[in-house]
Amino acid sequence: MKLDADTLAAIKWNEQGLIPAIVQDARTMDVLMLAFMNAASLQRTLDLGEAVFWSRRRQELWRKGATSNNIQRVIEIRVDCDADTLLLLVEPTGPACHTLKPTCFFRDLKAFAAKPERL
Repeated sequence: MKLDADTLAAIKWNEQGLIPAIVQDARTMDVLMLAFMNAASLQRTLDLGEAVFWSRRRQELWRKGATSNNIQRVIEIRVDCDADTLLLLVEPTGPACHTLKPTCFFRDLKAFAAKPERL
């Protein structure tokens, strides 16, 4: 699928031309991670059938799993009611988190507040 100008214009990109993308396991429905996409990463995701994001730190496209082989095969992409967030339903081939946890959301807020640590 190629994104047309009308679709791109209907998406509410932020000032940097990005949109948050929530990634969810299509089978378990676990929320795996949050990343950002721009128009190029969204189109590349559609072309490859694998999740591609925009790295705000490195200022470049990154395909999830390019170095770890923990790719995320995209089953479906949804747009929320305000068109300002995407939801990627994926089939992960490994852990989503750089800590090798299945999801990036593995820390409870109370425990984190008691002992905040950066990973």
